[in-house]
This record gives sequence, C-alpha cells and structure tokens, in this order.
Amino acid sequence: MKAVKAPAKRRPSRATARIVVTDPAGHRVASAPVVDLAPVRFKMRKILVPVDFSNPSQIAIRYARPFAEQFGAALTLLHVIEPVVYPVEFGYMPIEPQEAEEQRIAEIQRRLKQLGNELGATVPVQAFVRVGRAWKEVVDTAKAQETDLIVVATHGYTGLQHALLGSVAEKIVRHAPCPVLVVRPEEHDFL
Repeated sequence: MKAVKAPAKRRPSRATARIVVTDPAGHRVASAPVVDLAPVRFKMRKILVPVDFSNPSQIAIRYARPFAEQFGAALTLLHVIEPVVYPVEFGYMPIEPQEAEEQRIAEIQRRLKQLGNELGATVPVQAFVRVGRAWKEVVDTAKAQETDLIVVATHGYTGLQHALLGSVAEKIVRHAPCPVLVVRPEEHDFL
C-alpha cells in the first residue's frame, strides 16, 4: 500500500484577521473576517434643525451642534410660520398687511441670525424662514438642501392634545428623505 500525500491547502495571498466566537467549552462556533465587521463611516454634510424658539427646540440645537462639529457638517436652522386658518363661520378673514408680515419675517430672521451667532464660529450656520405647514416645509427644505440628518424636538403632547394638534415631529419622521433624530425634553441628556 502506497501512502498518498494530501495536497497542501492553499493559503490566501494576504493574511486576514478573523474574529472567532467560541462556546463555553471552547469549541469554535463561528468566525468572520474583521473587514466585514468594520464600522460604517458616516458622512454628514448638512443637518437641519426646525426652530420655534421654544425650550424643546433649544434642546434640539444642543444635540445638533456636537453632531455638526464631529462630522464637519453645516447646520441649517429653519423656522416655519404657519398661516392662520379662520373658520368659515367668520364670514370674512382679517387680512394682515403685507408690511406687517414682512416685519414679522425680518424679526424672525434676526432671531435666527442671533441664534446662529450663539453657536459660535466652529459650525457653519444658515437660516431660513418659510411660510406653510410646519412638517411639510421641513420635509421640503430637507429635500431641497439634500440634508443628511434632521434633529427635531417634540413637545411631548399626549392624549387629547396630541389628537387635536397632531404631531409635527411624527409627520416629519414619516415623510423625511433622511434619518430623523427626535429629541424629547424630558429624556436623558447624553451631551
């Protein structure tokens, strides 16, 4: 009987590191190349933060700023003026003079600029004022600006308040073209 030599196993030309998972007895259960387990690298260029000047929206800005600094992204502050809807029973609608609306928009732009200045020179900031339904304007602005992340605050309405007012944050999450970080004012602050 002649001994046959088994062919040598081919080794990859380049050694790759592997992670090996074993059971309590020390038996190999699974393994995977390390390159397959490498973390995904995020690239964020633009972060949108809807601002209504409330405390919850200030908290959302506090969350968005470190993201912008860490990823070298620009912050976009957006304030939406919702049009006033009058019931049909009124029979007429009071018309706000164009001059008063322009003054209101100018005042909001001034406040947004001041807010941007408070963020410091470490983060590029741009600000917009839009007129329309809040959630729709946020989603449309995110699409137009090719936003990578929306950081939105929620006021935490529940029950009847939620049913009557709806949730702007909820609608943004449902229709947004990008990931949305929803910040609740009473949650744990990891900053």
